[in-house]
Amino acid sequence: MADLDPQLNYAPEDIRHIHIMGVCGTGMAALAGMLQQSGYTVTGSDSYVYPPMSDFLKKLQIPVCDGYSAQNLDSDPDLVIVGNVITRVNEEAQRLGELPIPYLSFPQALSHFYINNRTSLVISGTHGKTTTCSLLATALHRAELDPTFMIGGIIREFGGNFRIGEGDYFVAEGDEYDTAFFNKVSKFLHYQPKIAVITSIEFDHADIFNDLDAIKDSFRQFVSLLPEDGLLIANWDDENVRDVVAGAKCQVQKYGLDESYHWSLADVTVKGGLTHFAALHQGKPYGELAVKLPGRHNALNSLAVTAILHHLGVDAKTICAGLSSFGGVKRRQEVRGIEAGVTVIDDFAHHPTAVKETLAALRLAYPEQRLVVVFEPRTNTSRRSIFQTDYVQAFDAADAICIREPVPLTNINEGEHFSSAQLADDLCKQRGLVATSFTDTEAILEYLDNQVEPGDVVAILSNGGFDNIHIRLLDLLKNKNL
Repeated sequence: MADLDPQLNYAPEDIRHIHIMGVCGTGMAALAGMLQQSGYTVTGSDSYVYPPMSDFLKKLQIPVCDGYSAQNLDSDPDLVIVGNVITRVNEEAQRLGELPIPYLSFPQALSHFYINNRTSLVISGTHGKTTTCSLLATALHRAELDPTFMIGGIIREFGGNFRIGEGDYFVAEGDEYDTAFFNKVSKFLHYQPKIAVITSIEFDHADIFNDLDAIKDSFRQFVSLLPEDGLLIANWDDENVRDVVAGAKCQVQKYGLDESYHWSLADVTVKGGLTHFAALHQGKPYGELAVKLPGRHNALNSLAVTAILHHLGVDAKTICAGLSSFGGVKRRQEVRGIEAGVTVIDDFAHHPTAVKETLAALRLAYPEQRLVVVFEPRTNTSRRSIFQTDYVQAFDAADAICIREPVPLTNINEGEHFSSAQLADDLCKQRGLVATSFTDTEAILEYLDNQVEPGDVVAILSNGGFDNIHIRLLDLLKNKNL
C-alpha cells in the first residue's frame, strides 16, 4: 500500500492544473470555483453527485470524473487537493502515493491561496456556522468592505458560496471536523484566525471524536491560535464555550441573553420569516435589527456578527442595513416551494439541538399551521445510537414526524446503530407526538401524498440530497392540484 510522501505535502511555485479529490463536497466545490476564478485549470473527482453542488460545478464547466480511479491522475496535475472524504485505501489516493505530485488538504489549500494575505475572520461552533458566516459576508459586502469568503452554503445575495474580493477580510467557516486522512486535526486549526466567534460547543462527530472533552481540546487549540491583538467573540450562555476560552490570550467579548455581557439581545419577536430584536452593547441600546431568519438562535448569530462589524469600525446604521438585507442560505430554513397550499421547507439540521432549534423557529414563523417534519439521520454521528435518546426531546414543536431509517454504517457493531423505529415509538409514548418510521423515501412520499392538506408546512431535515424528496413532493402536490 502506497502512503503519501510527507515531503510532497506543499504547494509548488509553478501551478497551472489542480485536481481535487472529493470535489462535490460543498466546501470543495466552492474551492474549485475560487481556484478556477483565480486562473487555474481545475478538474475533480467524486463518487456521488447531487444538487446543488452538481449544478454548481456544471455551471462552472469544471470537469468531474464519476468515481475515483487511478486513471484520474493520468493528466499529471501540478497539485492535488485531497478532501477529507478520501481514505488511505482509496484507489485514487493510492495512485497519488505512487506519483511525485505535490498535494494539500482542503484547509491547507484554502489557507495557502486565500487566507495568507488577508485578515481571517473565523466563525466556529457546533451550530450556526454557515448562517453566521453568510450574515457576516453579506454585511461586509453591504458595508463596501469587499470580503473574500468560502462558506458551506449557497448565499442568495451572491448566488454562490464563495467570492474573491479585493478587501482585507477573509470569512472562514471554522469546521472542527478533521482535515484529511494524512492530517487528523480539525480544519479550523489551519485558518490563521485574527477575529473569531464560537457560537456553541456540544458533542458531535462521534466518528472522529471520542467524547466532548476531545472536542473541547480541539477548540482550546483553536483559541490558542488567536494573537494577543486578536478578538474572540464567545457565546457566554454556553458553559462549554466559557470553559474553552478561559485561557485565551486575546481580548474576549461575551454575547448572549444576559445584559451584563458585552453584547446581548432584547425584545425578540418573530413574525413570518422575520426576526426583530434590539441589540444591547454594554447593557445600553445599540440598534434595532431585523433578519429574514426565524428564531432566537438566528438573532444570536446576528448579534455575533454585529460585534465583529462594530470592532471593525462599521457604524450601527450600516450594520443594521447589512443584516436586514440578508436573503438567506440555501438549505437553511429554505422554502423550496408552495403547491396545493402546502409549504415545503428544506433545512440542514441533523444534531438534536439543531433539530430542536430549527423546529422551534419554524413553529414561531408558522404558529397557526400544522408542522409536518421529515427527518433523515444521515451523518456518521446521527446514524449511531449515541443520540438515540437526545432526539426524543427535539421534535416537540412538530405536529407530525416522519423518520427515515438510516443507511446502516458498516464499521460499527449492530447494537450501536440508530433506530428510527425506536425513535418514532419513543416520540409517541414519551412525548405524545404523532411519529412514524419509514424504510425508504418512496414510503415517506406516499404517506405525505395521502396526509398533507392545504395550509400544512412540511419541513425536511437532512444534510444530504435525501433522494430529491423536496422536488418529488412538490411535483406530487402540483399534480394533486391539477
